[in-house]
Amino acid sequence: VTKIGSKKLSGLPYAKNLLWFVFASSKGGQNRIRMIEVLKKTPLNANQLSKDLGLNYKAIQHHIGVLEKNNIITRIGEKYNVTFFISGFLEANLDSFLEIAQKLEKSK
Repeated sequence: VTKIGSKKLSGLPYAKNLLWFVFASSKGGQNRIRMIEVLKKTPLNANQLSKDLGLNYKAIQHHIGVLEKNNIITRIGEKYNVTFFISGFLEANLDSFLEIAQKLEKSK
């Protein structure tokens, strides 16, 4: 599936490379994986993510910025009424995400 206009980039090397970069290129990747695992189950706001994961609110905001910038999560709402969801791009590439998360878990 390749629809660049609607960002359906499943199966492209670009997608897997981007996911490797976002989740494996820094120490924060593990926390980003944890965030995605939670958001796959239920959309939450930043405060709820912070409490759920036991992470500092500022750290959550940083990771949200990285994930949004790379089209891995999306937001609905404004200001204090924002809820985060996994993006269509991530849904289309969920198999690659799961493979990467599994490989990173094994390499700990």
